[in-house]
Amino acid sequence: MALLVGMTALAPLSMQIFVPALPAIQRGFAVPTGVAQLALSLSILANAFATLSYGPLSDRFGRRPAVLAGLGLFVAGSVMCAVAPTIGLLIAGRIVQAAGAAAGMVIARAIVRDLYERDRAASMIAYLTMAMVVAPMLAPSVGAILMELSDWRAIFVALTVAGIMLLWSARLRLVETRRHAAGGHGLLTGSGRLLRSSAFISYVLQSAFSMSTFFAFVSGAPYFMIDVLGRPATEYGLWFIVVSLGYMAGNFTAARVTRRVGLDRMILIGSVLALAGIALSIGLLTALPWAPVLLFGPMMLTALSNGFAMPNAQAGAISVDPALAGTASGVAGFTQLACAALVSQAVGMLQDGTPYPMLGFMVGCSTLSLLGFVVPRRLAGRTA
Repeated sequence: MALLVGMTALAPLSMQIFVPALPAIQRGFAVPTGVAQLALSLSILANAFATLSYGPLSDRFGRRPAVLAGLGLFVAGSVMCAVAPTIGLLIAGRIVQAAGAAAGMVIARAIVRDLYERDRAASMIAYLTMAMVVAPMLAPSVGAILMELSDWRAIFVALTVAGIMLLWSARLRLVETRRHAAGGHGLLTGSGRLLRSSAFISYVLQSAFSMSTFFAFVSGAPYFMIDVLGRPATEYGLWFIVVSLGYMAGNFTAARVTRRVGLDRMILIGSVLALAGIALSIGLLTALPWAPVLLFGPMMLTALSNGFAMPNAQAGAISVDPALAGTASGVAGFTQLACAALVSQAVGMLQDGTPYPMLGFMVGCSTLSLLGFVVPRRLAGRTA
């Protein structure tokens, strides 16, 4: 589990640890801000599309070869970034690095499903999800410290070392866990088989819109706090840590109680409570003078509730067809990233000096998360 947690944390860590270096990179290469930003935005796209390929590859050729290939790509990309003489080679290195890091996020969940039955897998995936929260929460501070000690290239040297350590550990400790060979199923045929399952669709929709709810908050909350309320960025950072702790608490609770309560029941409880938290925030911000606690307080309930639901939805998605656990993990991961990216962009474009665009997308995504989980099952039940 320690190895799987490290593999899962690699992608969000490498994405966020780099953010404090963007101004220095822009100055160092003497390029416009938009060009430097490509090192971030294109790496996000590379990460999203790479999630689609690792699942089918791991289903056909095995988990271990796919993990080793991905970690090897990550190390190669990190080295490219550390020695890049031009902004173009730095961007190319970031794309290679992000494509390699995606292997850990996708295949770690499939490995957990190989090793454990469905409800136990949900408990283990909750710990992996905690890693995806802790890593981006700490990464910017680590990146800033490395820049203070040296320069922005030190960040990529540190990522190279981390990648080599994980690659070496995987070579030594990771055994092949795939129990069912996917045969000739590729991405299209495997995905088509999964998408004919109403249960798979319900799990994917729930997790995708749950993640979109969180990204709507992440896109709008800094603007609301800093530009609208005039609060310092450090105060926003402290409030965000509180919300992240709420999500981690939900993951920890899911890991402990899912086997007793049941996977589907945990998803339903989490979906309903998450929507209730957003509705509470809308009511408070409409009735009272705006203050950070009116947004972040109810958001703690929403984050806690999503912590109940998301790891269980991910476990459910990869449990629908054990022979396609890797493909299922890839399709679910891509759907989550794609929806989150679209919602983030929309919230950023619709800022109007109020928290309501952000809250509108949050309540909409949370409602779709609940309906996406319930409606396909009801329709399938009526058809049956």
